[in-house]
Amino acid sequence: MASVGLNKWIVSGNLAADAEIKTVDVRSGKTVQVAEATIYVRGIKDRDSSFTVALSIWEGSAAWRRLPYLKKGSLIICTGSVEPSPYISRQDNAPKAGLKMTALDIDLDVVRNLEGNLSADPAAAENGKAENGKAAVATA
Repeated sequence: MASVGLNKWIVSGNLAADAEIKTVDVRSGKTVQVAEATIYVRGIKDRDSSFTVALSIWEGSAAWRRLPYLKKGSLIICTGSVEPSPYISRQDNAPKAGLKMTALDIDLDVVRNLEGNLSADPAAAENGKAENGKAAVATA
């Protein structure tokens, strides 16, 4: 198996906010939906340091199926391709770079339910039940 040009990353972090869905035009002239979200990734060596990764979740991808469960604070594991996102800092006009990930798949680690409580059982969240028996996710 040749891995020339392989760009596959796995990252885990907490969602900064609920995912926002937008409609975009693609080159073929069609419109598709894409969800955008940001996750905070905690540093390995220095647990007080963290960085963010901007996520794009395209309609039709395996990650799109997890969209109803992506609530602020949930701990998720994303698999996808990563690109640098250069920008100029507003504070000191220094060049910096962030990371953008096109999520191919998302695994739910710890999910927040409608009441803001954590559920360590993503399978229960997918079935609409949290640990306390209440609905774990909102359905669209």
